Amino acid sequence: MKSVAAINREHSKPLEIGEIDVDDPQPNEVMVKVVASGICHTDFLVRDGIYPTALPAVAGHEGAGIVEKIGSNVTTVVPGDYVIMAPGSCGVCKTCRKGKPSYCVSFETLNINGMRLDGSVGFNESGNPVSSHFYGQSSFSQYTLANERSVVKVAGDVPIELLGPLGCGMETGAGSIINSLAVRAGESVAVFGAGSVGSAAIMAAKLVGANTIIAVDLSDQRLEFAQTIGATHTINSSHEDLFTRVTEITGGEGVDASLNSTASGTVTRQAADILGALGRVGTVAAPPSGAEVTFEVGDSLLKGWTFKNIVQGDSVYQSFIPELVEHWRAGRFPIDKLVTYYELTDINRAFDDIESGATVKAIVRMPQ
Repeated sequence: MKSVAAINREHSKPLEIGEIDVDDPQPNEVMVKVVASGICHTDFLVRDGIYPTALPAVAGHEGAGIVEKIGSNVTTVVPGDYVIMAPGSCGVCKTCRKGKPSYCVSFETLNINGMRLDGSVGFNESGNPVSSHFYGQSSFSQYTLANERSVVKVAGDVPIELLGPLGCGMETGAGSIINSLAVRAGESVAVFGAGSVGSAAIMAAKLVGANTIIAVDLSDQRLEFAQTIGATHTINSSHEDLFTRVTEITGGEGVDASLNSTASGTVTRQAADILGALGRVGTVAAPPSGAEVTFEVGDSLLKGWTFKNIVQGDSVYQSFIPELVEHWRAGRFPIDKLVTYYELTDINRAFDDIESGATVKAIVRMPQ
């Protein structure tokens, strides 16, 4: 199948629009006609050579579309179904069997290296291999391939062009609050970084009934927006003292849960230091390999606080993504407030607008 795609050819260079060939699906795969794909921070890691994805490559991992073809062993979807795509997982390792696909022992091969588990790829350009299956989908392509485990069927009456980010950024932010940190009604939450993942976390905190939701960022514009989606308080840490403000807001108790959606180790330390007794702190961004964070564990011992690295919001994709769709339907998870649409030919402008802060969540429409 011929497909128009945005191709990474050189690190730290703009993506190029070109034509690739997409293989027919293998027995356990689904071919999806991609309607639209969000852009996430992880796509920058491919573009800029932080991830070891072999070039040329097609990235993209917040795709949604319509099933075009299915492999001979596929039973959960049929051509014509609307689907949201999620990361790849093997389904048979210890963590997958425990219902934790985000921590699959083959996660790097299935999601980062740009290949199937057997080392093959599903894309080529004039017979030359192009890395595919990025985060289980490589959705910056008009047509793509995904393992059956990576497609989540949704109702045919949803605006499918909107919902792709539920497969990564929105799922990660919401899942971090709901699943990983288990925030409950009446608790207090601080979210560091008011980008797309942080915004999803803020909306989720409101959804579960947190009574104090503090957004922390360096941008007044993003902080003002955070208040429209659920933040009860904001702190611009570029000129406000974080610890003084959190003490004021919480009456000296500290927060029950704190989430760092940035890649900064310094911010992770700050997020831990503002916790109250039995507080929980998590981090979701991807810092460089070898990055370290130091924590104070003397005076804070009696707090009994916990730290967690979080991948994909500890979600079981097949159940959590449909839950988020229903929350969106009910107006409890208004992701449409975050979105700016771009055409595929404008994908590099979309990347630039994310970096500059001009848009919170960019969604790229594919040619139809």
